[in-house]
Amino acid sequence: MPRRYRAGPRPRRHGPARLLPLLAGWVLAGQALALEVPIGYLAWQPDRGPVLSNVTPEPADAGRRGAELAIRDSNTTGRFLDQHYRLMAPEIDSPEALLAAARALHDQGVRLFVTRLPEQRLTAVSRALDDSLVFNAGSASDALRTETCLANVLHTLPSRAMLTDALGQFLARRRWRSWLVVVGQTAGDRAYARSLERAMRRYGHEAIATKPWTFATDLRRSASAEMPLFTQTEDAYDVVVVADERGDFGEYLPYQTWYPRPVAGTQGLSPRAWHPTVETFGAVQLQNRFAELAGRGMTSADYAAWLGVRAIATAVTFTEAASAQGLRDALLGGELALDGFKGRKLTFRPWSGQLRQPIPLVHPRGLVDVSPQQGYLHPETELDTLGFDRPESRCRLLDTPRDT
Repeated sequence: MPRRYRAGPRPRRHGPARLLPLLAGWVLAGQALALEVPIGYLAWQPDRGPVLSNVTPEPADAGRRGAELAIRDSNTTGRFLDQHYRLMAPEIDSPEALLAAARALHDQGVRLFVTRLPEQRLTAVSRALDDSLVFNAGSASDALRTETCLANVLHTLPSRAMLTDALGQFLARRRWRSWLVVVGQTAGDRAYARSLERAMRRYGHEAIATKPWTFATDLRRSASAEMPLFTQTEDAYDVVVVADERGDFGEYLPYQTWYPRPVAGTQGLSPRAWHPTVETFGAVQLQNRFAELAGRGMTSADYAAWLGVRAIATAVTFTEAASAQGLRDALLGGELALDGFKGRKLTFRPWSGQLRQPIPLVHPRGLVDVSPQQGYLHPETELDTLGFDRPESRCRLLDTPRDT
């Protein structure tokens, strides 16, 4: 008689209600394994003083909104790589509050920072956070790239020399070599003018005259009377080049010059890190994402802050860690490149920490050209024709034979 086998208990089937706690546990376990990357954002700008041309004021949140977009972009891909990025942006209203906020973030374990600060404040923060990696998205100072040489600072904002070299190349290509240079009263204006002088020497331009702007006139009513006489010179010039970083008077130069000439520099045809009219190489998608987030166009400060956060995320993915020293070495080592929607892979100069990048030349409602211009060659990369090359800088942040 054949043996009968009694069937064992049937396996229990888990319905949707029973599966939810299990799925939640798996999600929590995945979150626990994610690499947390806190990033501090520090911004403080001194009072700009009375600005005579206030038609287009700079947005109060310039810079920060770019960092916020980059956090969102980084988390979009980071969730597939077990990475989570978080922006910590304290409110800062004084230099004293700046250092206190920087130290407070440091005490919370933050070692990665993106900043929008003037030169002196950036230097102070860099020294206070000497074991951290700091991205400069706020100061165009040439001295930071040639003399000060802060070992823990990388620069995503172009220097003044990069901007004026971009302009100098373009004007040389157009054969507009005779300049009338007009310089404002601020320290930034004088620094910009020094960069213009350097670009003139490099690209074969000459100044027919250099005139300081020393007036306190309300040009909204008197530009048509003041500017033609102010720009009158004995010898004709090809272009008026203006150094007016905060916009005191430069907006009133176009169409008001003694000779019918174009205006370039900080106003008119301007070299910028970024501008809302940049749309090629997929940039329109970045512009649209930013406009959706901020409700306005993306400025150079927003773009530089966006690049700072994206540089961190790119290096974290490459190194699979968030060590300040490790990220710094990876970004300076030449193997990593950033996608900045400029048609070129962007890398950091190992001697100065400056991000190499093309420079758009724009007027308020249009893109005119992009530098470096065709024909300006370099043994490594033509991007190094913009700004201070290795022999021109005393900085040596990372001595390595591999630069690009």
